[in-house]
Amino acid sequence: MTAPLPQTPEDAAAELATLAAEIAHHNSRYHGDDAPEISDADFDALMRRNGAIEAAFPELVRSDSPSKAVGAAPSGRLAKAAHAQRMFSLDNGFSNEDVADFLGRVRRFLALPESEPVALTAEPKIDGLSCSLRYEGGKLVQALTRGDGLIGEDVTANVRTIGDIPQAIDGAPAVFEVRGEVYMAKDAFAALNARLLAEAEGTDKEARQFANPRNAAAGSLRQKDAAVTAARPLRFLAWGWGEATALPGETQVEVIRAIAAMGFPVSELFVGPVDLDAALAHYKAIETARADLPFDIDGVVYKIDRLDWQTRLGFVGRAPRWGLAHKFPAERAQTTLNDIEIQVGRTGKLTPVAKLEPVTVGGVVVRNATLHNADEIARLGVRPGDRVVLQRAGDVIPQIVENLTRDESREPYAFPDHCPICHSEAVAEEGEVDVRCTGGLICPAQRLERLKHFVSRGALDIEGLGEKTLAELLDLGWIAEPADIFRLASHRDELLGREGWQEKSVDALLAAIEAKRTPDAARLLFGLGIRHIGAITARDLMKRYTTLPALQALADQVIALREATPAQLGESEAKYRARLDKAVAEHIGVENVGGAVGQALADFFHEPHNRAVWDDLLAEVSPPPFIVETRESEVSGKTLVFTGSLETLSRDEAKAQAESLGARVAGSVSAKTDLVIAGPGAGSKLKKAAELGIRVISEEEWSALVAAVK
Repeated sequence: MTAPLPQTPEDAAAELATLAAEIAHHNSRYHGDDAPEISDADFDALMRRNGAIEAAFPELVRSDSPSKAVGAAPSGRLAKAAHAQRMFSLDNGFSNEDVADFLGRVRRFLALPESEPVALTAEPKIDGLSCSLRYEGGKLVQALTRGDGLIGEDVTANVRTIGDIPQAIDGAPAVFEVRGEVYMAKDAFAALNARLLAEAEGTDKEARQFANPRNAAAGSLRQKDAAVTAARPLRFLAWGWGEATALPGETQVEVIRAIAAMGFPVSELFVGPVDLDAALAHYKAIETARADLPFDIDGVVYKIDRLDWQTRLGFVGRAPRWGLAHKFPAERAQTTLNDIEIQVGRTGKLTPVAKLEPVTVGGVVVRNATLHNADEIARLGVRPGDRVVLQRAGDVIPQIVENLTRDESREPYAFPDHCPICHSEAVAEEGEVDVRCTGGLICPAQRLERLKHFVSRGALDIEGLGEKTLAELLDLGWIAEPADIFRLASHRDELLGREGWQEKSVDALLAAIEAKRTPDAARLLFGLGIRHIGAITARDLMKRYTTLPALQALADQVIALREATPAQLGESEAKYRARLDKAVAEHIGVENVGGAVGQALADFFHEPHNRAVWDDLLAEVSPPPFIVETRESEVSGKTLVFTGSLETLSRDEAKAQAESLGARVAGSVSAKTDLVIAGPGAGSKLKKAAELGIRVISEEEWSALVAAVK
């Protein structure tokens, strides 16, 4: 089941922020650590979800949007260097129809008639580590990994040990960057793992081995000691180029052939120019021969052959319009499901993991597979003891696709309704398949992320409490919940005795904490990380209820309202939820605060652990009543929208200014909007304001308006 898109800009912004963090994490695990945690298919689903929300709310596209990112930032283990030309990634296709759609987009963009042939190249997509080799005057001067596409890791010394890569080339332009894949052949990978196993000592020998050839190639290339790389059987295949003072050809085929003539290995399965039917036939032939190829591949790459057309097509986001990666279906195998283990993620999501009888799939021994969520378990009907079919989706993380013994008479698996870590209630909201722990700040699995949010700039903004410091304090057992932060002074002497802490830094941290003893109530509420309560919603709630005890009383009223509103006879679950949400929203009585907010607030306070955290925190801090001082102005009583980049104000400051003038700030432009303040980069909101005839002013004009009010 696909979750519906967010209905409000606040919810959309919150989900985009979550997606940006989650995708960045998985990018880092894959590209930076060579240790992916989810399948390619799951990663692609996150990317599609992000793209769908951005399409529905284009004005909310973040500066760190995953749609603009390529790979992950360099790990920091090696020196960093900037690419002369950005290394882009490729969009993915998963069917012949996706490839036909890709070609259709190309035709429409270039305004080509159907009679105009479009020639393609096709080549296997090697599963390795992308690398850019820079030659100046025919000499190899630099080698960089892809990194985040802009900045890569300098692996020049290591690359010089790879026999496939020439140290000097003839017939090249003055500056020529050859790009391709560093990989490890399957037989070489098996031999390397056998050697590592033989050399390992102790009981945990398998920890010394690589999971698959890609991890082996990446780990071997990114060594600090080039001698280690030299001892590893690395290979290279060229597939493209970067900066060049001139190109030795006018088509993809011509340049690739020229690169091969310079001495670079090029795949024997590279073909072109070919039409769509021939490209798809080549895909099928490569898929059939896949198991017998000497290296791992996960698909076929198509590129528009004509370079002048590539130039016209250009790039969108993180990918070129002129290329597509056609991914293969996953490899499959049968095994036994021994157990289902529930893992709790950083956001509280409960993820079921299948513990399997070890089986080899695509050359990798698989012991665990993702089961995604409760709906997926129900769909498959899996229980411990079942015989299952699993696949390595995208040849990375395995997943179960079929249950061969679902008809056996046994009890179905009962998905937990409490967190296995902190034992708080675990619930799924209407329209969502994910079950989440409601423990929040008291759940050890979520604690670090929740505390990071609590002290962040938009919440309590406690300077000096970064992730590293919080992690250290958590490990020491000195903090576990927000209130503990305000008791850190009792550990002053112990902290002074730790490495990296001096009297000045310790006292500065403790002073920053003490300065937040009387925090802004809305910031405190936002900092608790209650689902659906973002910064704007927190302010709207506190403007109406003014004190945190009054907000707690509201939560108790919503809990009572839920208990007093049973489902009606014959009423569907969806209809009941909609009726209850409406009743909750009406009870709250705050414009633009829906029933989902009230339900989330009630879920939080329904959990005794959360009440204990709340009470403990309010024993340490004393937020004054939340009262927005207002002055009469020309915008009093009006609805304002800020859009684009604000250059002299933060969004929080701009909103506070507007509220102080008696105005309300909305997240989207509508017929009810009275004024739009537009900064650089304003997009669809500005366009909509023009269509509705709404007055638009600049940030400079807004500042003048604020300054003029006495």
